[in-house]
Amino acid sequence: MSAPVSTQVSRAFADNGALQAVSGVGNENLDRLEQVLGVVVGTRGNQVTVSGPNDRVQTAWTALESLYGRAGTGAVLEPADVDAAVRLAGEESLPVRTVRTRKLEIRPRSATQATYIEAMTGHELVFGLGPAGTGKTFLAVAMAVSLFLQRRVERIILSRPAVEAGERIGFLPGDMRDKIDPYLRPMYDALYAMLPGDEVAKRLEAGEFEIAPLAFMRGRTLARAFVILDEAQNTTPTQMKMFLTRLGEQSRMVITGDLTQVDLPLGARSGLRDALEVLAHEADIPKVVFTDKDVVRHDLVTRIVRAYDRRDGSLETRHAR
Repeated sequence: MSAPVSTQVSRAFADNGALQAVSGVGNENLDRLEQVLGVVVGTRGNQVTVSGPNDRVQTAWTALESLYGRAGTGAVLEPADVDAAVRLAGEESLPVRTVRTRKLEIRPRSATQATYIEAMTGHELVFGLGPAGTGKTFLAVAMAVSLFLQRRVERIILSRPAVEAGERIGFLPGDMRDKIDPYLRPMYDALYAMLPGDEVAKRLEAGEFEIAPLAFMRGRTLARAFVILDEAQNTTPTQMKMFLTRLGEQSRMVITGDLTQVDLPLGARSGLRDALEVLAHEADIPKVVFTDKDVVRHDLVTRIVRAYDRRDGSLETRHAR
């Protein structure tokens, strides 16, 4: 087997401030680029040199040019942004849409995230499927807040089925709100990441934002709203049908879930799996599937997801024998 062709490419950058932002504190961003791609990055003044296998050097330069463009707009760059730029390198034909909220400007960190944002932009109903840490719920809430701030929807409604691994609401302490809120806390956290706390509180008080368990959706028609159902793998088929038929005029609906994390009683059928089968041939309902390659949390999360996938795949093979 022949060794990969090595190359060295140098370029001078005109904007020293932007180059410093690309490099990061103590060159942490360039160190990350070296780690991810297995290249060597050197700097001298405003000149950057990248050495290594030819294909990886080209990917590194595509990522550096993307980061430099972002730095020129004043963006603060971190190693996670380097990971995102590397993932998106070679996807020049893919639209990379920025989602703007009061506190954040959110850019996709993988090609699948970019596809997901495009799907939510252009469709009334979207499924986001895949493991934890891929940004399914966070991006859906970001899109909801963005459209709300643009006055394209009048309300944001965030919902989850009140089912969790090994626990039942009736045995938790406190009144109904005390019992329900822990299940919905990730939804609150996402809103507070997008908007100042006082604005979130005001919108919740006014009913413009609503965070509620799935059971509270029955009997309603949700018009001019952005509606998100999170952890949808824990719905029953009846609950899922009920939720899907809440969609009203000028509304958007995003359903997120991970079919490897079903916490329903043993033998119960997941409403998410059922809906995907029923709607399989509906071409105008995108089903965006994330994988472990799209995990944007700590590197260890990606390795954990892959380890479980390997174990589960091995178990399925054994059971099939």
